[in-house]
Amino acid sequence: MSGTIFTFTKPKIRPTTSQLTLSERVDHFLARWGINRSGHRVEPGLYALGSPTPESPVFVTANYTLSFDALRSSIPGIDCYILVLDTKGVNVWCAAGKGTFGTGELVNRISITGLAGIVSHHVLILPQLGATGVSAHEVKKRSGFRVEYGPVRASDLPEYLKTRSATPGMRRVHFTLGERIVLFPVELAKVLPYLVIISAVLYLASGPLAAAGAAAAVLAGIVLFPILLPYLPTKDFSSKGFILGGLTALPFVLAAYQYGTDDAMWLRLVRGLAPILVMPPVTAFISLNFTGSTTFTSVTGVRREIFIYAPVMAWMFALGIVLLIILTILRLTGW
Repeated sequence: MSGTIFTFTKPKIRPTTSQLTLSERVDHFLARWGINRSGHRVEPGLYALGSPTPESPVFVTANYTLSFDALRSSIPGIDCYILVLDTKGVNVWCAAGKGTFGTGELVNRISITGLAGIVSHHVLILPQLGATGVSAHEVKKRSGFRVEYGPVRASDLPEYLKTRSATPGMRRVHFTLGERIVLFPVELAKVLPYLVIISAVLYLASGPLAAAGAAAAVLAGIVLFPILLPYLPTKDFSSKGFILGGLTALPFVLAAYQYGTDDAMWLRLVRGLAPILVMPPVTAFISLNFTGSTTFTSVTGVRREIFIYAPVMAWMFALGIVLLIILTILRLTGW
Protein backbone atom coordinates (compact mmCIF):
# COMPACT_ATOMS: atom_id res chain seq x y z
CA MET A 1 0.00 0.00 0.00
CA SER A 2 1.52 3.33 -1.08
CA GLY A 3 1.19 6.47 0.97
CA THR A 4 1.30 10.16 0.12
CA ILE A 5 4.64 11.83 0.52
CA PHE A 6 4.56 15.42 1.74
CA THR A 7 7.51 17.71 1.23
CA PHE A 8 7.97 20.94 3.09
CA THR A 9 9.90 23.82 1.59
CA LYS A 10 12.03 25.83 3.97
CA PRO A 11 11.13 29.54 3.84
CA LYS A 12 13.59 31.44 1.69
CA ILE A 13 15.56 34.07 3.59
CA ARG A 14 17.79 36.28 1.48
CA PRO A 15 20.96 37.70 3.02
CA THR A 16 21.69 41.43 2.88
CA THR A 17 24.18 43.89 4.34
CA SER A 18 24.28 47.48 5.55
CA GLN A 19 26.94 48.40 3.02
CA LEU A 20 25.77 50.01 -0.21
CA THR A 21 27.66 49.06 -3.35
CA LEU A 22 28.62 51.39 -6.19
CA SER A 23 25.93 49.88 -8.43
CA GLU A 24 23.31 50.50 -5.72
CA ARG A 25 24.38 54.13 -5.44
CA VAL A 26 24.14 54.44 -9.23
CA ASP A 27 20.63 52.98 -8.95
CA HIS A 28 19.77 55.72 -6.45
CA PHE A 29 21.08 58.38 -8.82
CA LEU A 30 19.00 57.01 -11.70
CA ALA A 31 15.92 56.81 -9.47
CA ARG A 32 16.35 60.46 -8.46
CA TRP A 33 16.36 61.42 -12.14
CA GLY A 34 13.30 59.31 -12.91
CA ILE A 35 15.24 56.99 -15.22
CA ASN A 36 13.67 53.51 -15.47
CA ARG A 37 11.19 54.52 -12.80
CA SER A 38 9.53 51.10 -12.55
CA GLY A 39 12.83 49.26 -12.28
CA HIS A 40 14.06 50.48 -8.89
CA ARG A 41 12.77 47.65 -6.76
CA VAL A 42 13.96 44.68 -4.75
CA GLU A 43 12.35 41.27 -4.56
CA PRO A 44 9.61 41.14 -1.89
CA GLY A 45 10.22 38.67 0.89
CA LEU A 46 12.27 38.14 4.02
CA TYR A 47 15.88 39.32 4.35
CA ALA A 48 18.44 38.62 7.04
CA LEU A 49 20.80 41.38 8.09
CA GLY A 50 23.79 40.07 10.02
CA SER A 51 23.10 36.86 11.95
CA PRO A 52 19.58 37.18 13.32
CA THR A 53 18.07 34.76 15.83
CA PRO A 54 14.39 34.02 16.62
CA GLU A 55 14.53 36.90 19.13
CA SER A 56 15.88 39.46 16.65
CA PRO A 57 13.68 42.39 15.62
CA VAL A 58 11.72 42.37 12.37
CA PHE A 59 11.49 45.59 10.36
CA VAL A 60 8.98 46.11 7.56
CA THR A 61 9.60 48.24 4.49
CA ALA A 62 8.66 48.73 0.83
CA ASN A 63 10.35 47.06 -2.13
CA TYR A 64 11.45 50.44 -3.53
CA THR A 65 15.25 50.34 -3.57
CA LEU A 66 15.68 53.71 -1.88
CA SER A 67 13.36 52.69 0.97
CA PHE A 68 14.99 49.29 1.44
CA ASP A 69 18.52 50.69 1.22
CA ALA A 70 17.75 53.59 3.58
CA LEU A 71 16.58 51.09 6.19
CA ARG A 72 19.44 48.59 6.00
CA SER A 73 22.16 51.24 5.73
CA SER A 74 20.82 52.93 8.89
CA ILE A 75 21.18 49.88 11.13
CA PRO A 76 24.75 48.60 10.72
CA GLY A 77 25.79 46.03 13.27
CA ILE A 78 22.18 45.15 14.19
CA ASP A 79 21.16 41.53 13.61
CA CYS A 80 17.60 41.59 12.35
CA TYR A 81 15.10 40.50 9.75
CA ILE A 82 13.67 42.83 7.11
CA LEU A 83 10.25 41.96 5.72
CA VAL A 84 9.87 43.59 2.31
CA LEU A 85 6.32 44.14 1.06
CA ASP A 86 5.37 44.21 -2.60
CA THR A 87 4.54 47.89 -3.07
CA LYS A 88 5.16 47.79 -6.83
CA GLY A 89 8.39 49.72 -6.42
CA VAL A 90 6.76 52.62 -4.58
CA ASN A 91 8.10 54.18 -1.37
CA VAL A 92 6.44 53.60 2.01
CA TRP A 93 4.62 56.93 2.30
CA CYS A 94 3.10 56.87 -1.19
CA ALA A 95 2.42 53.12 -1.08
CA ALA A 96 0.55 53.52 2.21
CA GLY A 97 -1.69 56.09 0.55
CA LYS A 98 -2.23 53.83 -2.46
CA GLY A 99 -2.91 50.77 -0.30
CA THR A 100 -0.01 48.61 -1.49
CA PHE A 101 1.82 49.12 1.80
CA GLY A 102 -1.28 47.89 3.54
CA THR A 103 -2.89 45.38 5.86
CA GLY A 104 -3.62 42.77 3.20
CA GLU A 105 -0.13 42.75 1.71
CA LEU A 106 1.48 42.66 5.16
CA VAL A 107 -0.62 39.69 6.32
CA ASN A 108 -0.02 37.92 3.01
CA ARG A 109 3.75 38.46 3.18
CA ILE A 110 3.87 37.12 6.77
CA SER A 111 2.19 33.97 5.53
CA ILE A 112 4.27 33.54 2.37
CA THR A 113 7.59 33.89 4.21
CA GLY A 114 6.58 31.63 7.09
CA LEU A 115 7.63 34.37 9.49
CA ALA A 116 5.64 32.90 12.39
CA GLY A 117 7.95 29.89 12.40
CA ILE A 118 11.12 31.95 12.17
CA VAL A 119 10.76 34.45 15.02
CA SER A 120 9.45 33.85 18.51
CA HIS A 121 8.27 37.31 19.54
CA HIS A 122 5.71 38.01 16.77
CA VAL A 123 6.32 41.77 16.76
CA LEU A 124 6.75 43.86 13.62
CA ILE A 125 8.37 47.30 13.56
CA LEU A 126 6.83 49.43 10.81
CA PRO A 127 7.86 52.92 9.69
CA GLN A 128 5.59 55.58 11.12
CA LEU A 129 4.81 56.89 7.63
CA GLY A 130 3.25 53.52 6.76
CA ALA A 131 0.61 53.81 9.47
CA THR A 132 -2.04 55.25 7.14
CA GLY A 133 -2.12 52.02 5.14
CA VAL A 134 -2.00 49.43 7.94
CA SER A 135 -4.66 48.50 10.48
CA ALA A 136 -2.69 47.20 13.46
CA HIS A 137 -5.60 45.42 15.14
CA GLU A 138 -6.55 43.73 11.85
CA VAL A 139 -2.98 42.49 11.38
CA LYS A 140 -3.02 41.09 14.92
CA LYS A 141 -6.35 39.39 14.31
CA ARG A 142 -5.37 37.83 10.99
CA SER A 143 -1.73 36.93 11.60
CA GLY A 144 -1.07 36.97 15.33
CA PHE A 145 1.64 39.61 14.87
CA ARG A 146 1.61 42.85 16.82
CA VAL A 147 2.41 46.01 14.90
CA GLU A 148 4.77 48.52 16.48
CA TYR A 149 5.30 51.86 14.76
CA GLY A 150 8.88 53.01 14.79
CA PRO A 151 10.25 56.52 14.15
CA VAL A 152 9.75 58.59 11.01
CA ARG A 153 13.39 58.34 9.94
CA ALA A 154 15.30 55.07 9.62
CA SER A 155 18.39 56.81 10.99
CA ASP A 156 16.68 56.96 14.43
CA LEU A 157 16.18 53.19 14.62
CA PRO A 158 19.41 52.35 16.52
CA GLU A 159 18.43 54.76 19.29
CA TYR A 160 14.79 53.63 19.15
CA LEU A 161 15.77 49.98 19.68
CA LYS A 162 17.41 50.83 23.01
CA THR A 163 14.08 51.66 24.64
CA ARG A 164 11.51 50.65 21.97
CA SER A 165 9.99 54.05 22.53
CA ALA A 166 10.07 56.98 20.10
CA THR A 167 10.83 60.44 21.41
CA PRO A 168 8.75 63.41 20.20
CA GLY A 169 11.64 64.32 17.90
CA MET A 170 11.51 60.87 16.31
CA ARG A 171 7.80 61.33 15.62
CA ARG A 172 8.17 64.78 14.09
CA VAL A 173 8.03 65.01 10.30
CA HIS A 174 10.55 67.34 8.70
CA PHE A 175 10.79 68.56 5.11
CA THR A 176 14.25 70.11 5.16
CA LEU A 177 15.94 72.07 2.39
CA GLY A 178 18.01 69.04 1.46
CA GLU A 179 14.92 66.82 1.31
CA ARG A 180 13.21 69.38 -0.89
CA ILE A 181 16.18 69.93 -3.21
CA VAL A 182 16.49 66.20 -3.88
CA LEU A 183 13.10 66.36 -5.62
CA PHE A 184 14.41 68.64 -8.41
CA PRO A 185 15.88 66.03 -10.75
CA VAL A 186 12.92 63.66 -11.04
CA GLU A 187 10.44 66.50 -11.55
CA LEU A 188 12.70 68.19 -14.09
CA ALA A 189 13.27 64.95 -15.99
CA LYS A 190 9.51 64.44 -16.31
CA VAL A 191 8.76 67.80 -17.90
CA LEU A 192 11.98 68.63 -19.75
CA PRO A 193 11.08 66.97 -23.09
CA TYR A 194 7.68 68.66 -23.14
CA LEU A 195 9.18 71.99 -22.08
CA VAL A 196 11.66 71.92 -24.96
CA ILE A 197 8.89 71.26 -27.48
CA ILE A 198 6.52 73.87 -26.04
CA SER A 199 9.26 76.51 -25.81
CA ALA A 200 10.27 75.85 -29.43
CA VAL A 201 6.66 76.22 -30.61
CA LEU A 202 6.19 79.42 -28.62
CA TYR A 203 9.48 80.79 -29.94
CA LEU A 204 8.37 80.27 -33.52
CA ALA A 205 4.81 81.48 -32.94
CA SER A 206 5.19 84.34 -30.47
CA GLY A 207 8.89 85.07 -30.14
CA PRO A 208 11.66 84.56 -27.58
CA LEU A 209 9.83 86.34 -24.75
CA ALA A 210 6.99 83.79 -24.77
CA ALA A 211 9.42 80.87 -24.91
CA ALA A 212 11.44 82.27 -22.01
CA GLY A 213 8.24 82.85 -20.03
CA ALA A 214 7.21 79.21 -20.42
CA ALA A 215 10.60 78.02 -19.22
CA ALA A 216 10.58 80.45 -16.29
CA ALA A 217 7.09 79.39 -15.15
CA VAL A 218 8.01 75.71 -15.20
CA LEU A 219 11.41 76.14 -13.52
CA ALA A 220 9.86 78.34 -10.84
CA GLY A 221 7.52 75.50 -9.95
CA ILE A 222 10.19 72.80 -10.05
CA VAL A 223 13.19 74.58 -8.55
CA LEU A 224 12.13 77.73 -6.71
CA PHE A 225 8.94 76.40 -5.14
CA PRO A 226 10.54 73.61 -3.06
CA ILE A 227 13.32 75.95 -1.97
CA LEU A 228 10.96 78.74 -0.93
CA LEU A 229 8.09 76.53 0.31
CA PRO A 230 8.36 77.41 4.03
CA TYR A 231 8.66 81.12 3.28
CA LEU A 232 5.80 81.60 0.84
CA PRO A 233 2.67 82.97 2.55
CA THR A 234 -0.67 81.10 2.68
CA LYS A 235 -1.19 77.47 3.62
CA ASP A 236 -2.27 75.83 0.37
CA PHE A 237 0.41 74.71 -2.07
CA SER A 238 -1.65 76.00 -5.00
CA SER A 239 -1.96 79.53 -3.63
CA LYS A 240 1.74 79.52 -2.78
CA GLY A 241 2.36 78.53 -6.41
CA PHE A 242 0.14 81.34 -7.69
CA ILE A 243 2.10 83.86 -5.65
CA LEU A 244 5.45 82.54 -6.86
CA GLY A 245 4.18 82.35 -10.45
CA GLY A 246 2.92 85.93 -10.24
CA LEU A 247 6.28 87.18 -8.99
CA THR A 248 8.06 85.24 -11.72
CA ALA A 249 5.73 86.71 -14.35
CA LEU A 250 6.29 90.37 -13.36
CA PRO A 251 9.51 90.91 -15.40
CA PHE A 252 7.81 89.36 -18.43
CA VAL A 253 4.75 91.56 -17.95
CA LEU A 254 6.99 94.64 -17.90
CA ALA A 255 9.01 93.47 -20.90
CA ALA A 256 5.87 92.66 -22.91
CA TYR A 257 4.31 96.02 -22.08
CA GLN A 258 7.43 97.98 -23.01
CA TYR A 259 7.89 96.08 -26.29
CA GLY A 260 6.70 98.18 -29.22
CA THR A 261 6.42 101.55 -27.52
CA ASP A 262 4.83 102.98 -30.66
CA ASP A 263 1.94 100.53 -30.48
CA ALA A 264 -1.51 101.51 -29.26
CA MET A 265 -1.92 101.50 -25.48
CA TRP A 266 -4.61 98.81 -25.58
CA LEU A 267 -2.28 96.49 -27.51
CA ARG A 268 0.54 97.01 -25.03
CA LEU A 269 -1.84 96.30 -22.13
CA VAL A 270 -3.09 93.11 -23.75
CA ARG A 271 0.49 92.05 -24.44
CA GLY A 272 1.40 92.65 -20.79
CA LEU A 273 -1.68 90.80 -19.56
CA ALA A 274 -0.82 87.51 -21.30
CA PRO A 275 2.14 86.50 -19.03
CA ILE A 276 0.19 87.18 -15.83
CA LEU A 277 -2.60 84.93 -17.08
CA VAL A 278 -0.47 82.07 -18.39
CA MET A 279 2.53 81.79 -16.06
CA PRO A 280 1.00 81.70 -12.50
CA PRO A 281 -1.36 78.76 -13.20
CA VAL A 282 1.52 76.76 -14.71
CA THR A 283 3.67 77.33 -11.61
CA ALA A 284 0.69 76.67 -9.32
CA PHE A 285 -0.11 73.38 -11.06
CA ILE A 286 3.46 72.14 -10.67
CA SER A 287 3.48 73.33 -7.05
CA LEU A 288 0.29 71.35 -6.37
CA ASN A 289 2.10 68.20 -7.50
CA PHE A 290 4.52 68.58 -4.58
CA THR A 291 1.69 67.69 -2.18
CA GLY A 292 2.53 64.06 -2.97
CA SER A 293 6.14 64.56 -1.89
CA THR A 294 5.51 65.70 1.66
CA THR A 295 3.50 64.49 4.63
CA PHE A 296 2.53 68.09 5.40
CA THR A 297 -0.62 67.54 3.33
CA SER A 298 -3.52 65.12 3.65
CA VAL A 299 -5.63 63.34 1.03
CA THR A 300 -8.68 65.42 1.91
CA GLY A 301 -6.61 68.61 1.85
CA VAL A 302 -5.27 67.82 -1.61
CA ARG A 303 -8.77 67.07 -2.89
CA ARG A 304 -9.99 70.37 -1.49
CA GLU A 305 -7.16 72.22 -3.20
CA ILE A 306 -7.91 70.57 -6.52
CA PHE A 307 -11.60 71.40 -6.21
CA ILE A 308 -10.90 75.05 -5.40
CA TYR A 309 -7.90 75.90 -7.54
CA ALA A 310 -8.02 73.62 -10.59
CA PRO A 311 -10.86 75.58 -12.27
CA VAL A 312 -9.01 78.85 -11.63
CA MET A 313 -5.83 77.42 -13.15
CA ALA A 314 -7.71 76.16 -16.19
CA TRP A 315 -9.59 79.41 -16.88
CA MET A 316 -6.56 81.66 -16.40
CA PHE A 317 -4.38 79.50 -18.61
CA ALA A 318 -7.05 79.23 -21.32
CA LEU A 319 -7.62 83.00 -21.38
CA GLY A 320 -3.87 83.59 -21.54
CA ILE A 321 -3.48 81.20 -24.47
CA VAL A 322 -6.35 82.91 -26.31
CA LEU A 323 -4.58 86.25 -25.82
CA LEU A 324 -1.31 84.79 -27.11
CA ILE A 325 -3.09 83.46 -30.20
CA ILE A 326 -4.71 86.86 -30.82
CA LEU A 327 -1.37 88.63 -30.37
CA THR A 328 0.30 86.19 -32.76
CA ILE A 329 -2.38 86.79 -35.40
CA LEU A 330 -2.05 90.56 -35.00
CA ARG A 331 1.73 90.31 -35.34
CA LEU A 332 1.52 88.15 -38.46
CA THR A 333 -1.04 90.45 -40.07
CA GLY A 334 1.13 93.47 -39.52
CA TRP A 335 -0.59 95.19 -36.60
